[in-house]
Amino acid sequence: MSATINNIRLTQFSHGGGCGCKIAPQVLDTILHSQLATPDHKNLLVGNSSKDDAAAYDLGNGTALISTTDFFMPIVDDAQTFGKIASANAISDVYAMGGKPVLAIAILGWPVDKIPAEVAQQVIEGARLICAEAGIPLAGGHSIDSPEPIFGLAVNGLVNIPQLKQNNTAKEGDILFLTKPLGVGILSTAQKRSLLKEEHLEVLLKQLTQLNSVGEALGKIDAVHAMTDVTGFGLLGHLIEMCEGSKLSASVPYDTIPLIPFTPDYVALKAIPGATKRNWASYGHKVSLAGGIDETAAYTVLADPQTNGGLLISVGKEAADLVQQLLSTLGLYAQPIGQVTALKEKSVYINKG
Repeated sequence: MSATINNIRLTQFSHGGGCGCKIAPQVLDTILHSQLATPDHKNLLVGNSSKDDAAAYDLGNGTALISTTDFFMPIVDDAQTFGKIASANAISDVYAMGGKPVLAIAILGWPVDKIPAEVAQQVIEGARLICAEAGIPLAGGHSIDSPEPIFGLAVNGLVNIPQLKQNNTAKEGDILFLTKPLGVGILSTAQKRSLLKEEHLEVLLKQLTQLNSVGEALGKIDAVHAMTDVTGFGLLGHLIEMCEGSKLSASVPYDTIPLIPFTPDYVALKAIPGATKRNWASYGHKVSLAGGIDETAAYTVLADPQTNGGLLISVGKEAADLVQQLLSTLGLYAQPIGQVTALKEKSVYINKG
């Protein structure tokens, strides 16, 4: 590959990046609103009636087909790494529902007049590597000529129906876990602005390309009552969806929330994604911040859009130790971050802890 191709910075060709490209929750609600009656599909277990990570369809043999799609614009400059990240992020939706991925097809939009086709080939190569790691084929796909580079996957998975996890089935008293630290949006913005240190880039890329395969194992634990992955709406956005869907609230000690260690350094440099403010504007009124917690500092990290973020798990107290041990064994963040409570005025209460 020529030096010219190697030196292309993909993030400079897109106005957004990663799951920060997602439309804000409030706007998305408007887009999805419909007065049409929803057809009755008796085999559709999970569909548009909830805000889950994927659709689930009863195959009639005790298993469900999980179907999802996810795509976005470059969050990093390297083409192969972009392909890996976008693929890991798309496959995560299957894991978030307790499923086992079985098949993927690619979605590619490419500005062929601006970026050589050889760069797109490297994106696809990155996808092949992640699909191979997940044990599934990249079996085809579709491509278009588009103004900005776009890549992602449509992924299918399977799950035994009793093990299907949703994001709206948490129970009062559940313990909350988050498997990866926050800060991806902030660090990615720092990279786009050429502020990110090389040694910090390595840490960021490791997290961005890490499969959430623990979700398949978590699906087999009955006391894991609800699960979702944290992506473009930030931790608060996805926790609010879990609480609202379950008709409950959550209490989260601020000091228990994990951050990639050097994230505050880039917050100080104001490397804040535009999606962070859009997120907070959409749901900040549903969050209570305890006295003494700075609102700007809190929403900067709690509403930070994550790409291929960790799994948010709501588990009964009786299995909390089991989940903690599983996460710890796999090198994931294993400390509880809060608890599900009875329904209160606000969806999420952030306290000092």
